[in-house]
Parts: sequence; C-alpha cells; structure tokens
Amino acid sequence: MRLVPEIGWRRAGQDGVRLDARLIPLLREIARRATLRAAAAHLGISYRSAWDMLLAQSEAAGGTLVTLEQGRGARLTPLAERLLAADEAARSQLLCLEPSLAVVLAAGERGARGRALRVAASHDPLLAAFVDEPATRAELALELQFKGSADSLAEYAAGRADLAGFHIPLRDPAAAEEDPLLARLSPRRDRLIRFAEREQGLMLAPGNPKRIRGLADLARKGLQFVNRQRGSGTRLLFDELLARQGVDPAAIGGYRDEEFTHLAVAVSVAAGRADAGFGVHAAAARFGLDFLPLQRERYWFAVRARNVGDAPLERFRAGLTGRAFKRIARGFVGYDVRGAGEVCALGARGDS
Repeated sequence: MRLVPEIGWRRAGQDGVRLDARLIPLLREIARRATLRAAAAHLGISYRSAWDMLLAQSEAAGGTLVTLEQGRGARLTPLAERLLAADEAARSQLLCLEPSLAVVLAAGERGARGRALRVAASHDPLLAAFVDEPATRAELALELQFKGSADSLAEYAAGRADLAGFHIPLRDPAAAEEDPLLARLSPRRDRLIRFAEREQGLMLAPGNPKRIRGLADLARKGLQFVNRQRGSGTRLLFDELLARQGVDPAAIGGYRDEEFTHLAVAVSVAAGRADAGFGVHAAAARFGLDFLPLQRERYWFAVRARNVGDAPLERFRAGLTGRAFKRIARGFVGYDVRGAGEVCALGARGDS
C-alpha cells in the first residue's frame, strides 16, 4: 500500500482558515451539472448541506463562490473559477512530484483490481482529469508519473513502466517515419494505443495586448515567454516550429524559464508573469487566455505487444472507451478522442 499527498487550501497566514475538503469536488460538479441539487446528489450530500457549505466556505474564501438564478440553475463566480483552475494546476504539479513523495507501507499495490498498471506519461490536462475522476480511481489501479515524452519512453524502455504516454505532430507519412520519439520503438515489439488528437499553440493574455501574431513576434524586445521543460514533447515541438520559421531561441526573452505542465504555463500567463507560453488549447481556455493554434498532434501510449490482452491493460482501454471518459473530454477545448483505446501497429497511425 502507498500513501500519497493531497492538495489542501487555506487562507494565507499563520492562523489561516482551511477550506473544507469537499468544496473543490462540489464546485467541480456544479460546473459540470449547472445545478446545485444535481451536484449535491452526485456527491451523496443533501441540498441543504451543500448550500450551508457554500455559505460558510464563501466567507472563508473571501467572496461569493456560486450564484443561484431562478430558471438558470447554479453558476460559478470568477473567484470559484480561479480557485478550480488553481487546484487543477496544483494537482498537475503534485502528480509530477508524487513518486518521490509517496510513502510505501507494503510491497505491491494489489487487490480486487489486480496489480497496478505503471504509466509514465507526458503531461496532458485531459489525462490528468481522467485519472482523477472518482470512477476511474474505483475501476483502475494506476501508478501514474507525469514526465516528458522522452523521459516516459526511457522509463518504458528500461522496464519501469508498462505504458509510455507521448505525443507527436500530425505529419505526412514520410516525415512521420523520421520522428525521434517513434524511432525509440520497434514495429515488432511495440504497439500504440490511441488517446487523443489535440491542438498546441501560443497561450496569450486575454485580448492579446502585445499583438502577438506568430512565433517571430516572441523575439521582440520586452516580451516575456515561459517555456516547457527540456525533454518534454511540447518543448521538442516548440523547438521544431522555431527552427522551421528560422527564429533564434536565444532571442526569446524567458526561453530558459521552464514549467513542467501545460496548466502551470497557463497560470504564468494568466498571472501576468509572462506575455506568452506554448501549450495545449484546453489549458489556455481553462484560464480564459487567448490562443493562437499552431500544430495539431496525436497523443499515444506505447505498450509491449505481448502485454496486449492482459487484464490491467484491458481495464485501462475499457476506461478510454467508456462514457465517463467521453463526458470528461467534452469539457476540454481542442481535443478529438475518436478511436481512444484502439490498439494500432506502429505503421498504421493514420497521420496526414
């Protein structure tokens, strides 16, 4: 058994009031279901208890969190939306650190669901939401570590991961065969599992006050950029796009400033610490940022061919084909999850 850390919120200061641990799940369900009654019922609490909690937690948080309107249901306030977004960003960061912080009490992680499926994966907001879904936790035993695409494939090659999540640009077939990440896999030994097609581009402050129209504008004097870490698939893609357009990375202010998740990049732009960042459309939308699309790409999981059909893997694939995953995906801008869970040969990726 393993003990892992959780995110909690409180007011700043030595005697800061702690927010109720049930608040974030309640706000998340209100955003999904648009009524307080439906959100409370889904979480198994009464309408009165949910309402009393919102009143008490609004005072603790320093402002109204939810507004109720006759005939229009419940709606999150901007304060609640910022709290939810910050919680998502914090959880994504924590997932990167969890392997080094977890306390192992007994060897193995077994039970009715069988052994845990070890997953090393490039950070993706939809994947993080899927894994954090209560239904997923109940059905699947997963040990997920968010790493860069290259590091995830290295963990997989070393036998420390059963699945490696990575993403590559949608290219013509000839160019796709030369992708450096795909070159790490063997057509005979490995298979690919579809996850999603997604959109990457520039995240910009609302209204794009710096009038950024493309990658070349990032080299303008006075602009501040925030990058993803070296080894991540997003960093590899960004560097490739810069090279295609002849933009010198050294000319970009903040090129060496790195964050480890798409949401952390979006937070930096939303907070005004950077004028632009590079990442998925869904992260920009989550924080109300402008977005300039630059590249469609496909996110895959690499798996050993011999493991296809094993119970832990089949439960994972079943989760990707289930209604819960499709419902979650509808809340993420720029994603296409058609075919999720399908097993493909390396030479049959359908890139174009």
